[in-house]
Amino acid sequence: MFLTKLSRLNPNPLLLILTRHLSNPSKLHDRYSFKPPPSLSPNTQGQNPNHNNPKKKQKPQYRPPSSLDRTGQKPIHSDLPFDFRYSYTESSPTVRPIGLREPKYSPFGPGRIDREWIGVCAPAVDPKVRSVEGAEEDPQLEEKRKRRRQKVQGEPLTPAERKILVDKCQRPKTKRQINLGRDGLTHNMLNDIQNHWKHDEAVRIKCLGVPTVDMKNVCTQLEDKTFGKIIHRHGGVLVLYRGRNYKPKKRPVIPLMLWRPHEPIYPRLIKTTIDGLSIEETKEMRKRGLAVPALTKLAKNGYYGSLVSMVRDAFICCELVRIDCQGLEKSDYKKIGCKLRDLVPCILVTFEKEQIVVWRGKDYKPLEDGYFLPDRELFDNPEGDLVSGEEGCGNSDGNSSEKEFDSGEE
Repeated sequence: MFLTKLSRLNPNPLLLILTRHLSNPSKLHDRYSFKPPPSLSPNTQGQNPNHNNPKKKQKPQYRPPSSLDRTGQKPIHSDLPFDFRYSYTESSPTVRPIGLREPKYSPFGPGRIDREWIGVCAPAVDPKVRSVEGAEEDPQLEEKRKRRRQKVQGEPLTPAERKILVDKCQRPKTKRQINLGRDGLTHNMLNDIQNHWKHDEAVRIKCLGVPTVDMKNVCTQLEDKTFGKIIHRHGGVLVLYRGRNYKPKKRPVIPLMLWRPHEPIYPRLIKTTIDGLSIEETKEMRKRGLAVPALTKLAKNGYYGSLVSMVRDAFICCELVRIDCQGLEKSDYKKIGCKLRDLVPCILVTFEKEQIVVWRGKDYKPLEDGYFLPDRELFDNPEGDLVSGEEGCGNSDGNSSEKEFDSGEE
């Protein structure tokens, strides 16, 4: 540093020669056997010192792990005897959509499972079938699910065993819980239930939001898709038992969905004119419906288990019923209206101003079936069959009885 400053102030030929000798490593090596370190070598600046060493292997470039990278791996095979859907309670296989909002990209990832995604579900058909759109569902799938459920359940629980399991699942005893929200029973929730069954024989499931309008469907789908049995219900809180012969090491293979698929396009719920009425009569009915006093106001993510019975009772004296849904998501009260249309049954009039207005129709006859579930249930009949088909938990054939039990939920 000092020599360079002097050379700039007074360029002396002697100093120039000295700096040339110091900067040339070959001359230093010849005269003084001096080897410069690799950092000062001009040929290796910015390079790895072991770059020319053929014995040392170069490390491969780091790649973050990805679930989509399945090079050299076979597709996942699952022997579950039902179609894979995003939601089993909020989608019906009997209702066909009129279109799709996106291409048929499998939400399980490309090539991860041996089932083909058809835009709505992944059918449980032979993967060698070229076109699954025209393939009918195997009529023996329901029988396979029934046999498998009976094999896992084994002998029914005694009332004392049920009471012990229900006590263990109450809030003061454990914090383990699965929340079932507006999407209902989703496919990935099946894996969560299996994970809880590793540690406990029963799991507590809390249901809130849109699916609670039809709790019978929720109970049916839970038992049908998990092969478990509901041993207690209080409002929207369920206790799901895994079965006597359940073995965690032999749990079914459940491939996970990596993203939520877009919902398909279904026909419009509200038509321009109501069937049997003219355009002017439809407009007049919508005005009257919005002016009717509200039957109830729905809370966001609440429990709506008694909504259908309230609408049925209101139709005895009123032909139009209005339900206040202010604060709810638009998709939520549309799904609630769709469920009311099928369960009451009734005719949807309008969804304007965050209100659900329904009409009982011209020839309305109140239903007399025992569809609804009691507010609190303990399944104490050891010979009670599992929920399947049209039989619900809480049917009137005596398989389940309503009993008072100090569950600790209040």
